[in-house]
Amino acid sequence: MRTEVARIRLEPGTGKAIEVRAGQILRIQQIEGQQCVDFNCFNLHDYKEFMHCGRTRTVHGFNPSKGTFLWSAPPRERAMLYIFEDTYGRNDVLFPRCSAYLYESAYGFARHTNCHDIQAEAQREYGLTPDDVHDSFNLFMCTEITENGSATITRQASRAGDYVDLLALMDVLAVPNVCGADIMRTSNFALKPVEVIILESTEEDLARVPRTPILSSQRTPRDFRNPTIKADRELSRDPAYKPEFTNVPLQQVRIEIDLTEEDVARLEVLRHAVHGDDDGAALRDIVFSWWEARFLAAKSGAPAVDGA
Repeated sequence: MRTEVARIRLEPGTGKAIEVRAGQILRIQQIEGQQCVDFNCFNLHDYKEFMHCGRTRTVHGFNPSKGTFLWSAPPRERAMLYIFEDTYGRNDVLFPRCSAYLYESAYGFARHTNCHDIQAEAQREYGLTPDDVHDSFNLFMCTEITENGSATITRQASRAGDYVDLLALMDVLAVPNVCGADIMRTSNFALKPVEVIILESTEEDLARVPRTPILSSQRTPRDFRNPTIKADRELSRDPAYKPEFTNVPLQQVRIEIDLTEEDVARLEVLRHAVHGDDDGAALRDIVFSWWEARFLAAKSGAPAVDGA
């Protein structure tokens, strides 16, 4: 029987730096469903060792799920966490985190909640800076590669209660954040809260984790030609830290729209099945999908850099 250590609710626009000890399970769980969660982690005792999407992608493909590992960057290249369970089964290591630049360049918002700034703000509690943010493991995010090699984001259909269990193989500082992409398909054009739960694993849990090789190529600072790293490697929280996330608390404004019978008929033709009977969500999807097709350089949300 697993013991619950902590339970945290993450509101839209926020993230949280969480110490997860080796052998503990970090569960990231949907409250309402259809919400992408960006995830990063560091070795708690050496922040220069961090989860590396490139190595994870090379080993496990674009959509790591149950039974795969999250690896640290070269030259460490160690398994940091094991995906012990995944009830939805769609995650992404292809797309980078969204950023302030993306929303200003593509959408015209000079100040908008975004994953880079959420991550930077959350890990600031442990003395890390925006330059220490790295590419995230995008949980519950559905992506595809087209025949011509383009990467696209598609809608997701995760439900309330869906979760991903990450079993820590070393002491880590885990930093999950609620993806800030409210005007992209990532979370179906909306933002919802998620829940994070820390559990103590059992001996049976640990016995199910495959062993990974320990190789001489997995180098640590003692193996470096220059072993002196000009930084305090131990991560400890700042007791004076106060969260300052962008645009939080986020506000929702309900807008009533009168539709003619002809409009309703068009809505039924264009609505996406993922929204079920939610007319507001279906209409929002139609509006933003039209905007994407009309004004964005690519379905992935990438802005045009040549003025087009």
